[in-house]
Amino acid sequence: MTGRPQHEAFFEQLSEPFAAEALFDHMPDTVFFIKDRDGRYVSANQTLVERCGLRDKSVLLGRRPSDVLGETLGRGYELQDQVVLETGQKLIDQLELHTVRSRDIGWCLTTKMPLIGKDDAIVGLVGISRDLRLPDMTSDDFAHIADAIRFAEQRISRRPSIAELAGIAGMSVYQLDRRMRRVFGLTTGQWVLKTRISHASLVLIETDTPVADIALEAGYADQSAFTRQFRRSTGLSPTEYRRHRRLSRRPK
Repeated sequence: MTGRPQHEAFFEQLSEPFAAEALFDHMPDTVFFIKDRDGRYVSANQTLVERCGLRDKSVLLGRRPSDVLGETLGRGYELQDQVVLETGQKLIDQLELHTVRSRDIGWCLTTKMPLIGKDDAIVGLVGISRDLRLPDMTSDDFAHIADAIRFAEQRISRRPSIAELAGIAGMSVYQLDRRMRRVFGLTTGQWVLKTRISHASLVLIETDTPVADIALEAGYADQSAFTRQFRRSTGLSPTEYRRHRRLSRRPK
C-alpha cells in the first residue's frame, strides 16, 4: 500500500475529529484530561469537572490544577505534569491517593503520556486516573490470599516482604501477584504500599502523633523516606496532608 497511512485516511472521513472526551464522559470511575505545554486543561471529561467541584467544563478549560484545586492540592499535580512535559517520560499506573475539592478521597491508578507535535516537540500530555475497584472478598482468589493479607495488615511496621507473604499464602510470588491483581487490581507491591500509606494518612488525620513516629508505624526506617513516598502518593507532605484534611473536615 502506498500513499497516506490507512489510519490517517480513516480519520479524514469523519465529519468532526474523533474526541475521546465524549467517550470518557460516560465513565464515572475514570478521570480523563489533556493539557497543553503550559499544563492548562484543553480537554477533560465530566468526571473531572465534578470532582473539582465545578458544574461546567468551560470553567475548567484553560486553567491549571492549582487554579481550580488551590495551591496546596494543585501544586503536586503540576510538578508531576512538569516531569512528563520536560522529559517526555511516561507515568504508568502510578498508585495515588487523590483528594478533591468535594472532600472525597480515594485511591486510583494514574497514567500520563506526552503528546508529540508534528515537529517532534512535546506539545502537551494526555492522562487518565482510574478508581480502584472494591475487592470481592467472597471470591476463591481472596480466600487463597486472605492469610497473607491479614498477616501484612497486622504487621505494617514490620514491612513484610512479598516473598514472605507468598510463603504464608502457600504459593509462588508470581501466583500471589496474579491473585492480588484479580482481587484488588494491584500488584502485591502496590497493595502493600497502599496499606501502609492508608494507615499513615488515617493516623495523620485522627491523631497528633509526630510524623517521625508515624513513619516508623508505617514501616519506614526514617522520616525523609516516608515523606518522599507520601508526597509521591498524595502530592502533599505528611504535614501538609494533615493540615489540609483537617481544614476540609471543618463545617462550612
